Amino acid sequence: MAVSRDQLETELNQLLKPEQFSDYCPNGLQVEGRAEIKKLVSGVTASQALIDAAISANADAILVHHGYFWRGEDQSVRGMKKARLIALLENGISLFAYHLPLDAHMELGNNVQLATLLNITISGELGRQNNHPLGLIGELEAATSATEFAVHLRDKLKREPLLVAGGEHSIKRVAWCTGAAQGFIEQAVSAGVDAYITGEVSEPTVHVAREAGIHFYAAGHHATERYGVQAVGNYLAQKFGLEHEFIDIENPA
Repeated sequence: MAVSRDQLETELNQLLKPEQFSDYCPNGLQVEGRAEIKKLVSGVTASQALIDAAISANADAILVHHGYFWRGEDQSVRGMKKARLIALLENGISLFAYHLPLDAHMELGNNVQLATLLNITISGELGRQNNHPLGLIGELEAATSATEFAVHLRDKLKREPLLVAGGEHSIKRVAWCTGAAQGFIEQAVSAGVDAYITGEVSEPTVHVAREAGIHFYAAGHHATERYGVQAVGNYLAQKFGLEHEFIDIENPA
């Protein structure tokens, strides 16, 4: 089956409500391709490798979490940006990108999908933007040690996490926000959780974790954000009868 590009854009915007976010990039249709879409490829970032894989897969559209035209970047179309855009335009492939709206969606978003993967029961929120939670708080099924939880993260995400121990206490109540959300650690401390999980780490994060007594995990920006885009792609495939393929371009960050 097929759906029009415009109908797919309308569905995505109604689902993810990008107009309700103040984001660092435009959300929605970033590159306009052919009018009819039969096959959708999803991925984390609209890299050249993902575009090339989508071309090989005969995709009509790509759905990503990290698209183009970020605030503060060079607006010139040259070099890497030129090559990516040429590949999309010459092959008639549309690029849809949703950043914060994809993190925050309370059914299909990155944070909710990560909770499902890690068997965390959601019980609260961590940070908000225009009534949308940017992070979440939840409970593990049973208390576990900091090192045991690091193994759990490794097994589920297929990536070795960085653990900064904040003491000897066990973990039962956790907060998390996927991607580069290490700056939320102080909100996690204020929430009184045992551990905070995100994708990346900064130098000050280590000191906050140690001095505030909270276990901190940097589990990978890419690794923690693989799941929302898959969930949205599967939703669209089911609703419109599209062929959908998630293509994971390996990234150690």
